[in-house]
Amino acid sequence: MTQTSEKKQSQHFERMTTADVTPLIVRLSIPSILTMLVTNIYNLADTAFVGRLGTSASGAVGIVFAYMSIIQAFGFMFGQGAGSILSRALGARDQEYADRTASTGFFCSFGFGMLLALVSWFLIDPLIRILGSTETIAPYARIYISYILLAAPFMTASFTMNQILRYEGKSALGMIGMMTGGILNMIGDPILMFGFHMGIAGAGLSTCLSQIIGFCILFWMFLGGRSLSRISPRYFSGSPAHILDIMATGLPSTLRQAMLSISAMMMNSCSAVYGDAAVAAMSIVSRIVNFAFSIAVGVGQGFQPVSAFNYGAAKYSRVRKAYRATVKMGYIMLGIMVAGLLVWSGSLIGIFRDDPEVIRIGTPALKIQAVSLLALPMTMTTEMLYQSTGKKWGASILSLLRCGILFIPTLLILAKFRGLAGIGESKAVSFVLSVFPAWYFRQRFFREMPEEDDLVS
Repeated sequence: MTQTSEKKQSQHFERMTTADVTPLIVRLSIPSILTMLVTNIYNLADTAFVGRLGTSASGAVGIVFAYMSIIQAFGFMFGQGAGSILSRALGARDQEYADRTASTGFFCSFGFGMLLALVSWFLIDPLIRILGSTETIAPYARIYISYILLAAPFMTASFTMNQILRYEGKSALGMIGMMTGGILNMIGDPILMFGFHMGIAGAGLSTCLSQIIGFCILFWMFLGGRSLSRISPRYFSGSPAHILDIMATGLPSTLRQAMLSISAMMMNSCSAVYGDAAVAAMSIVSRIVNFAFSIAVGVGQGFQPVSAFNYGAAKYSRVRKAYRATVKMGYIMLGIMVAGLLVWSGSLIGIFRDDPEVIRIGTPALKIQAVSLLALPMTMTTEMLYQSTGKKWGASILSLLRCGILFIPTLLILAKFRGLAGIGESKAVSFVLSVFPAWYFRQRFFREMPEEDDLVS
């Protein structure tokens, strides 16, 4: 390591372990929030532009969005897993292990993305049926997902690199790559869809190209020495134990994304009974709620590198302070978002599909789901606390409970007894129920963590 690199590492260590916690989390969370918002904005832009092609095309975007959650699941698994481990390694001043972890996470992520795309390509017709397509939605979904499959390995690797940069405390660099891709997608959608008359194929191609460009920008961050860790084939670890440790540490993110995808498939299937308007309405509501949800995730992502780094450096008091500050920020920011969603719920849905039936179905669902978002700051921060400190199974259990174990039976029960209204209410009920196990895990974590810092560190 050069003298310049050593100085950079020392300055970073000093900042992460001594700077005032709240401003530090704010600085780290702002790029994450902006990244999440832009990512959701271009997802919403896809919905809005494709909505001009008709209700069935609008439903197809919601169908494929469920599949894109699976792609994200692999990217987050290797990114969050590698990021948590390397951040703690940097806190313990073990640069070599951080480099090996970053490289292993990156190459495994790209490989898994390729495998997922190949398997999905050969099973594309049954896949879109499983995702919840109706007969009228399926032709649009088949075209759109074909382009997503081409970009899949670049998408998984991009999510991984973004998470690694974020855990290093370099979230601004990750923001540049992810936001550039999102902005290009929003520009490309109308040009390809309407300027070149490609229709929904233009929306798919725009997403594909923007994801590949975003990947190139993020990869350059590592090749150009802008990151703290390095990605290179010579740092790749062939150790099964190391790879499994990365995957296990990132498992909560995988479970979260996978369960969100499964939940979206089940919601699409339940909604399909009521027609294309119901599928379109619920997919639009999900997009809008995910936009607000990204606020809680973004704040939590600013918390994770602070938590992981200081836990690795045995600065336990800073972990406690960081947790409290993150929960407070989450309530403030989500409270503002919820107020806006309640006031403009019908108008927001109308932006994406100006169909009276879609608006009628989606408005009450959006209102109740918006209110339930206030349950997220404590539950999400507790889940991220466990993951950032390497408590794999606790984080996995919390992910499963919030995103699947509580939601799926709630969806089935409410759909049976309350019909379409119950489908819209199910996510809100599961969010509220997830508060109780999260509170228990929070109390248990802080009870077991040492009270005093390790001054030797």
